[in-house]
Amino acid sequence: MSENIRFLPSGSSSLLVELDGLQETLSLLDALRAQLPEGVRDIIPAARTIMVDYDPAIVSRHALIHLISSLDLSSQAVRHGETFEIPVNYDGEDLPDVAALLGCTQAEIIRRHTEATFIVAFVGFAPGFAYMTCDDPIFNVPRRTTPRVRIPAGSVALAGRFGGVYPSDSPGGWQLIGRTPLEMWDLSRERAALLTPGDRVRFVDLAQIDTSESPKFAKSLPKKRPPAKGGIRVIRADRPALYQDLGRSGRSGQGVSTSGAMDRESLRRANLAVGNAQTEGAIEIAFGCFELRADRPITVAVTGATCPLTIRTPSGRQLGAAHGEAIALDEGDELVLGFPDRGSRSYLALRGGFAVDAVLGSVSVDTLAKIGPDPIAEGDFLVPAGRPANAVCFGGPPPRLPDDKLPVTLDVILGPRADWFTPNGVDTFLGQEWVVTPESSRVGIRLAGARTIERKDDAELPSEATVLGAIQVPHSGQPVLFAADHPLTGGYPVIAVVAAHHLDLAGQLPIGARVRFKAAGDQNHIVGETGR
Repeated sequence: MSENIRFLPSGSSSLLVELDGLQETLSLLDALRAQLPEGVRDIIPAARTIMVDYDPAIVSRHALIHLISSLDLSSQAVRHGETFEIPVNYDGEDLPDVAALLGCTQAEIIRRHTEATFIVAFVGFAPGFAYMTCDDPIFNVPRRTTPRVRIPAGSVALAGRFGGVYPSDSPGGWQLIGRTPLEMWDLSRERAALLTPGDRVRFVDLAQIDTSESPKFAKSLPKKRPPAKGGIRVIRADRPALYQDLGRSGRSGQGVSTSGAMDRESLRRANLAVGNAQTEGAIEIAFGCFELRADRPITVAVTGATCPLTIRTPSGRQLGAAHGEAIALDEGDELVLGFPDRGSRSYLALRGGFAVDAVLGSVSVDTLAKIGPDPIAEGDFLVPAGRPANAVCFGGPPPRLPDDKLPVTLDVILGPRADWFTPNGVDTFLGQEWVVTPESSRVGIRLAGARTIERKDDAELPSEATVLGAIQVPHSGQPVLFAADHPLTGGYPVIAVVAAHHLDLAGQLPIGARVRFKAAGDQNHIVGETGR
C-alpha cells in the first residue's frame, strides 16, 4: 500500500481514496475489482483517486478504510487496447491562449499535438469522455478560470496533463484547441464509447490530409420508437418535460452517471399514489405550465412542486384536484398544472405507467449525456403501458419545499477538498446566503454570493469522481451544486457535499431561491485519514 494514501469524506455514503499517482490508482482499481468488498456499490477511478460508493447499512466507513489499507498494490497495472486516429480541425477558441501559456506558436502546438501518442487512462465526466495521458511533457495547461456553460460535441481539449474529446454538448472548463467530426459515443455501436481504457490515440490535422482518405467511422444513431399517433395528448408544455425514474446505476464503467429524478422522494410518492411500483417512470415537469388531455379514462397523480391543479371537462366545467393524491380523469378531460408557488419540479405518474423505451436499463433522460427518451413537447402523445398496478397509497403530507422568499438551509458534509480553501473561504461558504441563478439546470445548480470563496492557491486539481450533491468551486469562487445529471468526474475542488437527507430538497430549489449551508455530522476528518 502507498505510504501517502489518504481517505477523504465525500458525502454521506462515498469515500474518496487519494494515492500517489495514476499507476497506484490503477493498481488499487484492479485490486478492488478482483475482490469487491461487501456493501460497495460502485468504484470510479480518476487521475490519482478512486471514489468508493458504499451502502452505510452494510459496511461502515471505518471498515472500508481498514480493508483498503490492507490491500497489496505491488503489482503494476498494464492495459492494452486498440489504436485510433482522430482527425481534428485545429480551430479551437482557446488555441491562442494555450500557445501563449506554453510559450509556443499555434503551429508548434498543432505539430506537437499530432506527433504525440495519447493513451486512455480512464473514462469519466460524461459517457464516452476518455481522459488521455500524453508522452509529450509540454502539454500541461490549467483549466479555464470560469467553465463554459456549453461546449460543442467533438471539441478536442486539454486540461492539466490530460487530453480529451467532448462526446456531447456539455458544460466544461477544459481548454479547446480543435474539433473532430467523429462520434465518440454512439448507443447503436456494439461498444458505445469509441475509446476505452488502454486504447492509444494519434490526432491527425485535417488541414494537412486529403479528407477523402481520412479515417471513416459510421455515424449511426440509436433506433427510436416512431412518434405515437394516439394516446394522452400534451396540449401545453412551456418547457420540455422529461421522463424520469430512479436512474441507471452501475454504469460508471462506461462513463455514465446515475441521473434520474431530481427529487426522488416526490417521484416515489407519485407512483405510490396511483399504485405503481416506486421504480416506475414518471414525467418530471419543471416550473409547471403543463396540460394534457385524456383519450380514455385514466388515473394520475402529481407530486413535488406545489402547482395548482385544475380539471377541465368537455362540457366546460372546471374542478380543483388534490396534490399528492390519485386523480381520475374521464375521456376528454384535461388536467392543467399551473406555475408552482413552492419547489421547481413536479412529477406526474400514470397508473400502469407510460409505454416508453428504456435506454441502458432506465427511462431517465440524462441531459448532459444525451441518453434517454426524447423530451416531451406540446403536441406529443403519451401512451399508457397498462402494466399491473396495486392499491393506491397516500404518503402523508409532503415536505415543505423551497421558494424564492425565505432562505433554505442545506446540511453539508465538508470535504473532500475543504482543505484547498482558506479558513476565510470556508467561513464565506458557510456564513453567507447564496442565490440560485438562471443558468442552473439538471446538470448543476449555479450559485452566486456577494463574496467569493477564497482558495489557498491556484493549483490545478487532477480530475476526480464527483457525487450527487457535490459543491464544486471553480476559480471564480462562485460554487456549483451538482444535480442529477452531473458529470461523473470533475476538475475543480469540492468544498462540501449535501447530506443525503437534503438531496431531494436541493433538487427542488427554484431560480432566485436563497440558500445557506450548514456543516453537519462529524467534521473532524475533513482533511482525510492516512493509510499505513
